[in-house]
Amino acid sequence: MENKIRAKIKYLLSLKGLTITKLAELMSEKTGEKYTFQRISHKLRLGRLTLKEAYIIADLLNYDLEFVERK
Repeated sequence: MENKIRAKIKYLLSLKGLTITKLAELMSEKTGEKYTFQRISHKLRLGRLTLKEAYIIADLLNYDLEFVERK
């Protein structure tokens, strides 16, 4: 599952013409926390991205995250 999340985020970044470095900069500006390329890469590689961080990334990329009940 972690690799799917990592691949999806990298794909969405590429669609927006952004790098993980730029994402880190934007996340730092939005949250006031220090995000770096290394920190985000590490979280994605190890599957340790928090739900809060996922929502922040989605917001920065102009996407919505939602939970949809399975049928």
